[in-house]
Amino acid sequence: QVQLAESGGGLVQAGGSLRLSCAASGSMFSINTMGWYRQAPGKQRELVARIFTGGTTNYVNSVRGRFTISRDNTKNTVYLQMNSLKPEDTAVYYCYVLARGTPASMPDTYWGQGTQVTVSS
Repeated sequence: QVQLAESGGGLVQAGGSLRLSCAASGSMFSINTMGWYRQAPGKQRELVARIFTGGTTNYVNSVRGRFTISRDNTKNTVYLQMNSLKPEDTAVYYCYVLARGTPASMPDTYWGQGTQVTVSS
């Protein structure tokens, strides 16, 4: 089993910054992709950013240039630095990882519990 522990959400004024962290622990052979989704009230969950094993990153257009995803493989941790926050960034943010339990197993997706980010105007 893989557990994800998120931290760093909160309330911030528009234009401010927050940094989310998500640490993976438990029984796993390797971690492939790490990333963040978010879900605002009444909206579908959307992929915000992801980072692959080699360091390649993807971002949704609405956050490109404002958010930066990074990972520390020595700590099995993924970060999301969020700058120039806007009220429309308000959502619950969920981290996820694709991890293999054994060398022969297919990767499974594991989710964090979610952390609230609220941006006031």
